[in-house]
Amino acid sequence: MKISSAWLHEYLPIQKSPEELDQLLTDTGLEVEGFETIESVKGGLQGVVVAEVIECEQHPNADRLKVTKVNNGTEILQVVCGAPNVAVGQKVILAQVGAVLYPKPDEPLKMKVSKIRDVESYGMLCAEDELGLGTSHDGILILDPNAKPGTPAAEYLELESDVQIEIGLTPNRADAMGHIGVARDVLAYLACHEGSTAKLQLKETRKPQKESDLPITVSVENAERCPRYMGLSISGVEVKPSPAWLQNKLRAVGLSPINNIVDVTNYVMRELGTPLHAFDADVVNGKVVVRTAKPGEKITTLDGVERELNEEDLVIANASEAMCIAGVFGGNQSGISDTSKNVFLEAAYFQPVSVRKTAKRHGLSTDASFRFERGVDVDLIPYALERAAQLIQEVAGGKIGMDVVDLYPSPIQRRKVIVRYNRTNQVLGHEIDKNVIQKILISLDFEILAETNEGLELSVPNYRVDVDREIDVIEEILRIYGFNQIPLPEKLNTSLVLTEKPDLERLGVSLAEVLAGMGFHEMMNNSLTSPQYAEKLGGEQFSVSKAVSMLNPLSQDLAVMRQSLVFQAMETVAHNQNRQNPDLRLFEFGKTYSQENGTYAENKRLLILMTGNKQEESWAQKLEKSTLFTLKGIVNNLFERLGLISLLQEEGLQSQEILADGYQVRVLKNTVGTIGWVNSKVKKHFGVKQDVFVADLDWDAILASLKLAKTQYKELPKTFEVRRDFSLLLDSKVRFAEIEQIARKADKKILQKVGLFDVYEGKNLQEGKKSYAVSFTFQDAEQTLKDSQVDGIMNTIRTELEKQLGAELR
Repeated sequence: MKISSAWLHEYLPIQKSPEELDQLLTDTGLEVEGFETIESVKGGLQGVVVAEVIECEQHPNADRLKVTKVNNGTEILQVVCGAPNVAVGQKVILAQVGAVLYPKPDEPLKMKVSKIRDVESYGMLCAEDELGLGTSHDGILILDPNAKPGTPAAEYLELESDVQIEIGLTPNRADAMGHIGVARDVLAYLACHEGSTAKLQLKETRKPQKESDLPITVSVENAERCPRYMGLSISGVEVKPSPAWLQNKLRAVGLSPINNIVDVTNYVMRELGTPLHAFDADVVNGKVVVRTAKPGEKITTLDGVERELNEEDLVIANASEAMCIAGVFGGNQSGISDTSKNVFLEAAYFQPVSVRKTAKRHGLSTDASFRFERGVDVDLIPYALERAAQLIQEVAGGKIGMDVVDLYPSPIQRRKVIVRYNRTNQVLGHEIDKNVIQKILISLDFEILAETNEGLELSVPNYRVDVDREIDVIEEILRIYGFNQIPLPEKLNTSLVLTEKPDLERLGVSLAEVLAGMGFHEMMNNSLTSPQYAEKLGGEQFSVSKAVSMLNPLSQDLAVMRQSLVFQAMETVAHNQNRQNPDLRLFEFGKTYSQENGTYAENKRLLILMTGNKQEESWAQKLEKSTLFTLKGIVNNLFERLGLISLLQEEGLQSQEILADGYQVRVLKNTVGTIGWVNSKVKKHFGVKQDVFVADLDWDAILASLKLAKTQYKELPKTFEVRRDFSLLLDSKVRFAEIEQIARKADKKILQKVGLFDVYEGKNLQEGKKSYAVSFTFQDAEQTLKDSQVDGIMNTIRTELEKQLGAELR
């Protein structure tokens, strides 16, 4: 959203530079994306002045040219002019030698001494289009006889330079959609940090009083979608170009002036954030009805497009036809034209959801819909109507033709919120004085209904549609107090430490840091995704019937909430693969969503993905492909860091729609995720050609398992480790996990580690057989082990392996 620095300063007690406003607004949550200097006329008409024609003679060598002498306030200059309306005694605009004009934006015209048909000319007497003020070229611009020669043209024409500030307005900040909303935040900041006592003062208005007779009846048939509707008529207006000050204001915020009536409605909208609409009262024909569209009803909008209305669309109609799509776009027939003499002025509050759906249905996005669909200030509507009516009378004349109509059957009540001082300080991690908290809230128009030692009961202004809870109020306090004012702790704990009550949020961050240290990059995908994934790839596990669908989707590609992190991860793999980046290590913490029989579920998960080579190509090491076991080792490392490795169990994958094969990960009896590789159907859908290995872990279940983990600290052992190896011949179906499980049951005291250091299948082995080389590490922390102790355990392990797995020693 664009705002004008000069316009904003009309509400501020002190002048702030653009750079200061940049920092101040960004600190308060209205992030400045950029600013630029705006001139009403490009170049600012430097070197262009008011002059008086004191002589005017026919050019000796041209019938259509005149040779004039003009007084520029300091000297008399000779200027050749071709305008038919030039005459002695006129006050005109003179572009002196050296001045640069922009009759066309990208074609500068520099004034210099020139000879025109053998007569020297020291400048140019200017027409409207040559100055960049309009399109007229009928003759030079004739000024008021009282204009003083030598006055800079920019000063005489009231041209202003300004700084246009671009704010990246977030959807929740509906209150900042006008200059007064932005000024309110600046004043709150100044009150908190600079001790300013200035209050936001709206421009004074007078209540419209009936002066003529132009009655129009108004009715609202759908009060749910239009809770408040106001209107009045103005008769005898003169539609013409707006005065310079009004045009300058609109240009400063990126709008093009249209005519004085429409310009006023746009001006008030940008001032207050409240859209208005002006109808030609003769088209209204005495009756305004706010209703939903009739079946098959059509309207031609201001852009000249005929649109068929939906029965859910709210329209403003006269007795016979729709004149306007409520809150979205005006109709071509009912708008203000150059011949309009009477005006019906509308100010209303339309239900945001209704406006949003209508705008999306017709593919329209207007200044009005942008504001209405976020929620305008219902309490400011009467003032907006008064302000616009007064300005129209000032710039277009006319008389109020009826008493103001205000249809507001069920007034919207202000919400109440209780905010606690202790809770505020706890959330912020910093203690703010109670008086400062109250000053901030009062400056933001919160009304203090009651105060206790514990906190405040507040009444929330209706324009703050995003403030419903205590935490929302705390956010308001923080953004005005300043994020930069909250001191950082002297020591930051960046280690992954498990305590009796771990900081679960910090735990996730620490685990992300561990993964980043292993060369992984974090993904952040949208929670909304395409329903096609569930339809084509989800199967029973992620079926369409379990998807949470959007009632008003932005597009078909964002129509449901994701049930799995895998599909969007595959989008990321395909995106990188298509850009010559096939070697990936990625992870994402994200939530998945599902529903069954009206019961909704939300689950936070951790997805870890590997594909391509293990490491970047280098002369120092041989390239190796990532494997399932590479990923499995990383997952085991993470569980070890969490203190859960002793509780970890693995089982074969029973059924999985996305994975071809892999493992089920369990902590005791609780399933906490799966590790495997993506099946060919999913890979083909995304155009991925290489193997993709994923660990899809249930982060909520992992956190719940932490209470089972016990972190113990031990002294370093005083003795040495003892290692024994077995070379085993086994059936191909036997997994290493089974060997490890049997070994650990054989001894739970001195057997420390069981490792697999070689696997062989192929030549010289029977079909269906494989060879495992397994290591066993023993250690007693208190005494040196004897061979007889180790040999006894190894014999037990060998016997159990032969008995349970049919293993043979090689």
